[in-house]
Amino acid sequence: MFDDSKQITFAKQSIREFKMNTITDTNFNFPKQKSVYKGKVRAVYNINDEQLVMIATDRLSAFDVVMPKGIPYKGQILNQIATKMMAATEDLVPNWLTATPDPNVAVGHLCEPFKVEMVIRGYMSGHAAREYKAGKRMLCGVPMPEGMKENDKFPEPIITPATKAEMGDHDEDISREDILKRGIVSEADYMVLEDYTRKLFQRGSEIAASRGLILVDTKYEFGKTKEGKIVLIDEIHTPDSSRYFYADGYQERQDNGETQKQLSKEFVRQWLIANNFQGLKGQTVPFMSDDYIETVSERYIELYENITGETFVKADVNDIQKRIEANVLAYLK
Repeated sequence: MFDDSKQITFAKQSIREFKMNTITDTNFNFPKQKSVYKGKVRAVYNINDEQLVMIATDRLSAFDVVMPKGIPYKGQILNQIATKMMAATEDLVPNWLTATPDPNVAVGHLCEPFKVEMVIRGYMSGHAAREYKAGKRMLCGVPMPEGMKENDKFPEPIITPATKAEMGDHDEDISREDILKRGIVSEADYMVLEDYTRKLFQRGSEIAASRGLILVDTKYEFGKTKEGKIVLIDEIHTPDSSRYFYADGYQERQDNGETQKQLSKEFVRQWLIANNFQGLKGQTVPFMSDDYIETVSERYIELYENITGETFVKADVNDIQKRIEANVLAYLK
């Protein structure tokens, strides 16, 4: 008979065993490398002003702050969800991706990123719910109807853009009007970004529904290729950029005023809030024990399997840096 308890113990041991084998920083020097940009979670290497090599690290970011410890397998999980979702949406919206030479790596066309993140919300959750609770009825210049409660569905999905922050800074809400007025994006380009955002969210919602999930909200980033083509960049529909609810029992929970069962990194945010941290000045990031790191890793694996409908296959993490370097060098040859 299958012994479930042993299986769980083994899984925990395997994560505990590899807990130090995470990748939280990269300092590669690839052939024809021009520069490297390090974001909150990813490192992006410019190869000869033609290609970008994007490495998903195991860093965990919440409230725009990078947590002190990496989460085992998180980079692999994010990279593999994103590349699968790009393949599932490329008929609707062109994207930057050309190859995935390693479980943590995506390679694609060099793009000039737009300096806004296109956030789209189908439900009033997370940041929108916190603003609503504080009495606000406008978010990024978009009205939110009266009489809503947390996790209710908006009559139509709303786009609430944010300016992209550098490491250590906060993303900031911004309205469509301000984006155009400040010349951050031209009106013609912005119309394309909005159109692509709605199309991607619709497809993402359909994919989620087929897995018994609700895509609650997400964000997309776009860039322009050298030829001036607007493409989807970075990543999509991962637990870092998206919030999912379990569809089963959603309405019942809303009617009873219960908390929704969700698949996202909101559980990390809630743990931080409970430990008096919201990324505000003077606050200290609470200590994350190895046991807590383990539970976060297990939650991310659960997220992967629910979002993709596939079993997660752990990559070899004995020497992640060496593995990534070897795979990228072999690809670039």
